Amino acid sequence: MSKKVAIVTDSTVYFKPGEAEKLGVHIVPLNIHLGGSKFLEGADIDTDELFRRVNYSSGFPASYPPDSIVFENLYAQLHQETDQILSIHTSGRLNRTVERAKMGAEALLGRCSIAVVDSMTTSIGLGILIKAAAQAANDGASLDDIVRLVRGMIPHIYLIFYVETMDYLERSGRIGKAQAILGSMLNIKPILFMEDGDIIPLEKVRTTEKALEKLFEFVAEFDNLEQTAIIQRSKFPNKEARQLQDRLLQSFPDLGFPIIQYGPDLATRVGSSALGIVVYEGATF
Repeated sequence: MSKKVAIVTDSTVYFKPGEAEKLGVHIVPLNIHLGGSKFLEGADIDTDELFRRVNYSSGFPASYPPDSIVFENLYAQLHQETDQILSIHTSGRLNRTVERAKMGAEALLGRCSIAVVDSMTTSIGLGILIKAAAQAANDGASLDDIVRLVRGMIPHIYLIFYVETMDYLERSGRIGKAQAILGSMLNIKPILFMEDGDIIPLEKVRTTEKALEKLFEFVAEFDNLEQTAIIQRSKFPNKEARQLQDRLLQSFPDLGFPIIQYGPDLATRVGSSALGIVVYEGATF
């Protein structure tokens, strides 16, 4: 039996088109529910289609983890070719995907080594971890070594963003109803930070310009930027994303600062007006 470690993740991950297939990564889709309809993230629905449907629906979209049997079946399939599987997933503070993956792994206990890791992040932050894990696996690294690599990287990935409206934050329980109403009345834009795998309010500003300034200041604090990306709601860069990118490129001309679209799962939590930046600080192992 092959000893090469199989890498599994979920559809909250961000990859360029074709990148997951090239790396040999297996992706389990989350479930997106809206107006009585159910979709598989990344397969049946993308962010553009999600918000197109939201415009014609009276409710909010919601994201649900895959069933444990989906993981169990995938692990069993992969076990036909390997006895080592690494399953890295979106933050357990955002949904129960990690929990479901662990439940799915129990069926193969004693027959296959399956390590389930909470990435404590999502989107391109998860993508950075998966890419590193897949490259290590393709180079022949052991399961223990790849787990060690990934756990060493997790504390060095940061996500900060702001939202123009608070409806989705209230809906997902990140802020209270009174905060949302007051924030809308005062035109407050919360700056949010991903800490210990959870999205928490960091501070509040009144204008988009101030929000962009806060994002820039956050990035400017790092001495060893290895990888960065700006995340936004649409496929094509909006004006604010361009402004942030231009300013960052002036200060960090050696970095690319690509502008990418966040996926449906994150969209159900932050809505259609979020703009943020993911930073991988780089670590020494």
